[in-house]
Amino acid sequence: MDFLSWGNMAKKAAVIKGDGVGPELIDGAIKVLDATGHDVELILCDAGIEWWKKHGGDSLIPDETWDILREADACFKGPTTTPGGAGTLKSVAVSIRQKFDLYANVRPIKTFPNTPRPLGDVNFVCVREGTEDLYYGSETQKDEDTYIALRRITRSACRRIAKYAFEEARRRGWGTVVAIHKSNILKLTCGVFLDEVRKVGKDYPDIEIWEYHVDNMAQQLIKNPQLFNQTILLSTNLFMDIISEECSALVGSIGLVYSANFGDGYAMFEPAHGSAPKYAGKDKVNPTATILAGAWMLGYLGEKEEAKAIFQATEKVISEGKMTTYDLGGKAKLSEMASEIAKYAEEMLD
Repeated sequence: MDFLSWGNMAKKAAVIKGDGVGPELIDGAIKVLDATGHDVELILCDAGIEWWKKHGGDSLIPDETWDILREADACFKGPTTTPGGAGTLKSVAVSIRQKFDLYANVRPIKTFPNTPRPLGDVNFVCVREGTEDLYYGSETQKDEDTYIALRRITRSACRRIAKYAFEEARRRGWGTVVAIHKSNILKLTCGVFLDEVRKVGKDYPDIEIWEYHVDNMAQQLIKNPQLFNQTILLSTNLFMDIISEECSALVGSIGLVYSANFGDGYAMFEPAHGSAPKYAGKDKVNPTATILAGAWMLGYLGEKEEAKAIFQATEKVISEGKMTTYDLGGKAKLSEMASEIAKYAEEMLD
């Protein structure tokens, strides 16, 4: 795993436990992080629907948490619940992405050893623009029958996410960026995205550009997923949200998919899955995505050896298959799997 380091190497992280299974996942992840003896100061703070139900207000994030987020150098966020329907509040993740201009949402998709692989081994990275598109959140009612959602796409945002994708390909030594779009229908918004990808690509003559319509891409990921191994999949916000969710199925469990949101001087790390309230308090769900999101955060903040140990320990536990959760074919509890990973990570650093 390659770890990014943006700006200074300060070591302070805001930690949001979240909703549903979030608190128990974050507790397990912190146990693993602490086993490495890291030097990052972890500051717990509130956000999410459970906090809002108790306190109300016009945001799922309290003012005190915004203060902590601004003072920290990164955020480690557990899954949070986003209410649906007209008039409900903006999600915690979207709020933080937009506030700190975290324009690059990154989800590595790689098969783990000894796990279900429905369509064979895969290894690629999903890069998603994280600040605009339909997530811009502008909807209106024209009349009693007509509702309109505005898709906001800017040339500047397309340019910087394209540059991020090409840089990510270069960092990994990969030779292809896959641009996913629907420019035959969305001629202006997807058109400008594709235009900027092509322009940026001229500065990276060693990296190919493959262009796929989003509907065809959804098919190809099932038909021939290995075609995209060692490539960067790149798209606008909503398209890549959907495509990356499909990609998670290729590694057998979304509980294995960790993610990061990068800006130019700040980052937020989180599991790719939701809060799964029906499993809350059952000590059951897979902690891998949350643990590895936390490990990625350590690497971002300069704790590279500690991060590497957690990744290696997690792979070892999954490979052995003795202390894994139900979705990986095991019988271990969330806390038991986390404890096993913590033990191996500590041993690797001794």
